[in-house]
Parts: sequence; structure tokens; C-alpha cells
Amino acid sequence: MVHVVIYSDQPILAAGLESLIEADPSLQLSACCSTLPALKEQLANNHPDLAVLDLTAHVTAAVLTELQESAPDCKVILWTSSIAADFALQALTAGVRGVLRKTLPLETHIQCLHRVHSGELWFEKRLTDNFSAAKRVNLTQRESQLVNLISRGLKNKEISAELGITEGTVKVYLSHLFQKSGAKDRFDLALQGLRNLNLAGIASESHGRLQSMVMEPACRS
Repeated sequence: MVHVVIYSDQPILAAGLESLIEADPSLQLSACCSTLPALKEQLANNHPDLAVLDLTAHVTAAVLTELQESAPDCKVILWTSSIAADFALQALTAGVRGVLRKTLPLETHIQCLHRVHSGELWFEKRLTDNFSAAKRVNLTQRESQLVNLISRGLKNKEISAELGITEGTVKVYLSHLFQKSGAKDRFDLALQGLRNLNLAGIASESHGRLQSMVMEPACRS
């Protein structure tokens, strides 16, 4: 059973999403929060698998980072009518796993929840195409893994644990990556990785309107 928490300050919209989730036998609604403090309490105490966040004015990049740090195992989806490409990328680097448009069909909403829970990213091609352009760089398998983890918002210690290498080795790899790509910082490296660092394995979703993005290596190390 996939446990889902909703955050929205619009009761009617929230009720619609609640009904949609409750109609799916593999999903269970844990709570529907109308304030960020209530959402934070739910994440801390009930440890849901998914959090669908209405993109209100209170949901900033800093808030998203805080939520992900407090509940790293909860996959966050932004639920919105519109979103700027630069904020979408900030959200991604903060750990958000998808952007779901409120105007999409009901079945696409459910598909998004299931895909994100299974570990995929869910972003429209329009957003990824609007990320700033950067030069193409061929990556080794290990470098591709690092860029992928940085794009997910992981810190050096988390990358170390994920790859089974020391933090010192992570720093060495990152230093080489910065030199190789010309990236100024982690955010720039994530941006380049998403836009041009041999992004492959892109599978279209919902008749080509949405995409699940997977970073794959350019060559073997």
C-alpha cells in the first residue's frame, strides 16, 4: 500500500484529489493538510511514501529542501497549474521527484503517482527543454551516477553511502566533473546534467506530453 499525504489550501481541489486517491486500491490517503506546519508534522510522524504539494506561495525552494531533509524517504510531487522552468529545476535539485499539472486527465494523475513511487522522475518535456543550454560532455559510468545523484539533491555523505565509496573519493570525482564540464557549482552541474550531459533513455508518457527522465552513462569506466 502506498501512503499519500496532500498539501493544499484550496479545499475543493484537495477534495477532488482525495477522492481520486481513495478510488485507487493501491493508494491510501494518510492526511490532507491545509498548512505547512501540519504537513511537516505528518511527514515527521507518519512517514508517507508520497507527498503531493499544491504549489502555493508558501512553497519555496528553501521549504522544499527542508521537507526533503526532514523526510528523505518521502517522494514529493508538485501539483500546479503553471511553473517556471528555473523553479522546476530548483525543485528537482531540492529532491522533488515530479511536477504534475492540475489540468491533466484523472488517469494521468494516478499514473504520475505510481511512476514517481516506483522511482521515476516526472517532468514535462517543455520544462526540461527550457533548462539553460550547456555543452555536451561524455561521462564515464561513475560520473553519470554522480551527476544523477546530485540532480536528486543528495549531499556528499549520501552519495558516498549510495555508491559505496568514501566521501573523499566523492570529492575527487566532483572536482574532476567541475573541471570537465565547466560547471560553477552543484546546481550548475545538475542543470548541465539534466539538459545536455548525455541524457538518454527518455520515455514519453501521456501521449508525449510528459517524460520520465533517466541518466545513463555515455561509456564504461
